[in-house]
Amino acid sequence: MTRNPLDILFLGGSGVISAASVHRAVAQGHRVAVLNRGRSTHRELPAEVEQLTADISDDAAVDAVLEGRDFDVVAQFRAFTPDHVARDIARFTGRTGQYVFVSSASAYQTPPARLPVTESTPLRNPFWQYSRDKIAGEDLLVRAHRENAFPATVVRPSHTYDRTLLPTLGGWTDVARMRAGRPVVVPGDGTSLWTLTHTDDFAVGFVGLLGHPLAIGDTFQIMGTHAPTWNQVYTWLGQAAGVPDPEIVHVASETIAHVLPDVGPGLLGDKAHTMLFDCAKLQALVPDFATTVTYDQAAHEQIAWFDAHRAAQEVDPVLDAGFDRLVEHAGAI
Repeated sequence: MTRNPLDILFLGGSGVISAASVHRAVAQGHRVAVLNRGRSTHRELPAEVEQLTADISDDAAVDAVLEGRDFDVVAQFRAFTPDHVARDIARFTGRTGQYVFVSSASAYQTPPARLPVTESTPLRNPFWQYSRDKIAGEDLLVRAHRENAFPATVVRPSHTYDRTLLPTLGGWTDVARMRAGRPVVVPGDGTSLWTLTHTDDFAVGFVGLLGHPLAIGDTFQIMGTHAPTWNQVYTWLGQAAGVPDPEIVHVASETIAHVLPDVGPGLLGDKAHTMLFDCAKLQALVPDFATTVTYDQAAHEQIAWFDAHRAAQEVDPVLDAGFDRLVEHAGAI
């Protein structure tokens, strides 16, 4: 589908999910403005991007920067509560042809009653407030579209990563443990299937929906078909880090959540369950969307990036100590 260049505003734009979409939008000839705090050091944006600087939580600052501006598309990556969405509805009514809200696949029924998950799977997550807030934001947009024709599109990505975001529970802490010959903790028996999507693949689906008339008033999930087991994810990461056979200790997700309460909601409300998705609805509008990067490849890209950026190699002492307790607990059973 050939489209004319669009004036697109990204709210966010330099994050793990959004930066690749900004690059793709620019590459396709769209006029792109990015509004954020301008503090990203890991992801440089194309020179063609118009940088608008404001804290998205500061309404007065945002209104001042956007005064008198209209956009064909507003892509919102930084709305995490229904209040954020309500402010956007008020701010952009009559000022955009499409408002795209980045929700989350964690909003789906957890655990899922049926697989694969589709856009019609019920939304209900009793474990994670983050997910419930995304659901509430979606509800506001559905009402605004139904009652006032607000041009909303909702997208639900799953676990999307780039070279800077390691997908395991401990991130770099896990890599440091592997390299030191220490065991890493994997939830459950490690055989549940988990969909991982590289941000470059996500960008194809996301940008393909921007300005698409059939996307208005509808919802699309954007994730690939690559769904390794957690055992495979940790093993591939270890191999990329120079540890051919990392020691894996399996621990029940509920036990991990008890010992590491900060990890609990995201684990029980998302990563603990097999999640497979059907993206036929997206592919009907964006036929180019497909999985081109798998994690066995991407793990090497990630380790190369971290090895080149020593400051990013942060070991979390709370997680590290918690993993030791979990390993000790598993050994005592």
